[in-house]
Amino acid sequence: MKKISKIMLAAAFAAAAFTSEAREMTEFYYQRASLFEQLPVDSTAVVFLGNSLTNGCEWHELLGMPNAINRGISGDIAEGIDLRLDRVIAGHPAKIFFLCGVNDVSHDLTADSIASAVGAIAQKIRTETPQTKLYVQSLLPINNSFNRYKKLAGKEQTIRDINTLLKPMVEEMGATWIDLYPHFADEDGNLRKEITNDGLHLLGDGYLIWREQLIPYLAE
Repeated sequence: MKKISKIMLAAAFAAAAFTSEAREMTEFYYQRASLFEQLPVDSTAVVFLGNSLTNGCEWHELLGMPNAINRGISGDIAEGIDLRLDRVIAGHPAKIFFLCGVNDVSHDLTADSIASAVGAIAQKIRTETPQTKLYVQSLLPINNSFNRYKKLAGKEQTIRDINTLLKPMVEEMGATWIDLYPHFADEDGNLRKEITNDGLHLLGDGYLIWREQLIPYLAE
């Protein structure tokens, strides 16, 4: 009962958030989402689902996998991913690597509400396409010394709290948790300066680190 109640609680929190007044998405969101509507997902696909960190990589080239497809949208939030999720899960892809949350942090939402919303999306995937192997990736650290993203100033602990809340939720629903955070953090818990040029997004070397963490799961 304990496992079920936590998952249901996450879904309830997220349902309340997603059924409130709809947030207006960006022009880029609608442009890219409309493209994804025209690109079907099938059962051989390995889907990378998320925000700008996902959007910013050529996954099929980085991984040497023609079936790796990018379903990232820069600036996306949990609500935006939920709105476009059906098109992904309808194809029952082989694997989904899911990362979401940092943009929600910039909207001043609490760690609890963000973890619940992300958890509800993960649970929807698990329920509607149980044959898909789901990997939920932790939020990456940020580095506010670049002074680029004012709405993330002082939110380092919120990101850590989201990861702490998400891990048991993901594991209880039978998905796989991938803890990326420590591989990108310096000794102070900030995103390493040599792999970013704005404190949030990754340079090429950062994606190489990411690739190394994914290799064991890609081989499953």
